[in-house]
Amino acid sequence: MFDGLTERLSGVFDRLSGRGVLTTKDIDEAMREVRVALLEADVALPVVRDFIDKARVEAAGEAVIRSVKPADQVVKIVHDGLVEMLGGGGEAEPLRLALNPPTVILVAGLQGSGKTTLCAKLALRLSKVERKRVIMASLDVRRPAAMEQLAILGKEAGVDTLPILPGQAPADIARRALSAAKLGGFDVLILDTAGRTTLDEAMMSEAAEIAKISSPAETLLVADALTGQDAVRTAKAFHERLPLTGLVLTRADGDARGGAALSMRAVTGLPIKFLGTGEKIDALDTFDARRVAGRILGRGDIVALVEKAAADFDQAKAEVMARKLAKGQFDLEDMSEQLAQMERMGGMDGLMGLLPGVRQVKKQIAQSGVSDGMLRRQRAIIGSMTTKERKKPDILQASRKRRIAAGAGVEVAEINRLLKQHRQMQDAFKMMSKGGGKGFARLGALMGGGGGLDRLKAMGAGRAASAEAASPGLPGLGGGHALPGLGGLPSGFNPFKKS
Repeated sequence: MFDGLTERLSGVFDRLSGRGVLTTKDIDEAMREVRVALLEADVALPVVRDFIDKARVEAAGEAVIRSVKPADQVVKIVHDGLVEMLGGGGEAEPLRLALNPPTVILVAGLQGSGKTTLCAKLALRLSKVERKRVIMASLDVRRPAAMEQLAILGKEAGVDTLPILPGQAPADIARRALSAAKLGGFDVLILDTAGRTTLDEAMMSEAAEIAKISSPAETLLVADALTGQDAVRTAKAFHERLPLTGLVLTRADGDARGGAALSMRAVTGLPIKFLGTGEKIDALDTFDARRVAGRILGRGDIVALVEKAAADFDQAKAEVMARKLAKGQFDLEDMSEQLAQMERMGGMDGLMGLLPGVRQVKKQIAQSGVSDGMLRRQRAIIGSMTTKERKKPDILQASRKRRIAAGAGVEVAEINRLLKQHRQMQDAFKMMSKGGGKGFARLGALMGGGGGLDRLKAMGAGRAASAEAASPGLPGLGGGHALPGLGGLPSGFNPFKKS
């Protein structure tokens, strides 16, 4: 998301940073380019006009003109303007949970916007992260198999769904769901309302009646980010008839422009609470204006990266791995597990968008050949080996390599590269294990119990907030960043570099 806007704005700031002193002409030219970049990103014209007017006034002030680093001051002004545009105060707005359960969350939106899938994603998040007992109910009696779809997604999320009784009206289903949630001792009830291909009076009246019956603590509108300004118009129309409390943008991962997200808050006054970032049931991100603004300006989002690692963190596996690494042991099965973890965290594309300074090293990444496809091929190679071969790669002679290559569908040369990368990583861990394993002790202090993960998040938050601290880097490409789950590799170490 925001790829095009990030590229354009980065170009503007790069040109400014090459000048020691900024003139009024420089600032006017930069603001014109920022304006064009926002319009090309499909941001609503009134929002762009307001943003540029405020930014131009601040950028022309003496604090910028006489600053030691005027270009950095302009970046900060644009960053603060984006934060205000995206979320007012900049803080993420959590779901409002009622003091007396069950909390009712009403989900509305047009047909095809992803409402039903969002209900399941939200239920999974509430049950897994918030530790709430959740029940879902489908009120969509028009779309074929809508209720069955929610029931299937409920099983996948491990969340209860209201039993289906054919022939009931949406209002009656809402009353039955409310009663079931109270009697069953559930903390949260999620109501999935019916959608239409276009806005109509019948749909609005039905949604308003359900809202009156259920008295929801949250009424969320689900909008498809790919529809751009149509999503903004839809939000305005719904808000006129329903007491909306927040917005959710789905398919954000497919929207390179991001105009809907940048316009939503300013046009409707409603907070964006979540972004749907993929088809998987766990692909739901909390919307944080400061962190999103950081991504747009190429600063990455270290906090989100840490959260992804935490979500996939297995204490038992981590302890076993730590003991092995402390002894300098790292076999191909361990390498495969690290590659799998990177895939679970969103693959190279997902991780690169969260790391600061990635734009500056794109050429290096392309030359290194690091990609999601390469990671999958490497896992396929390791999967084609026997257990003994994975544990003792030294026994891999020519005949074994030919067999593995045939099984994985690759050339023998790729197996040789993988083995060389493994040896480099193994040597790095042996080096770290020396001196009593101090490098791993530090990792354990960060990732272990007693608030270690919170400290790591705090470190990430501090790094993301500082433009100076955001240095280029990628997993395995140097810059001091670590491969997920490996506890950090020496700066400049590149296990993926082709021989």
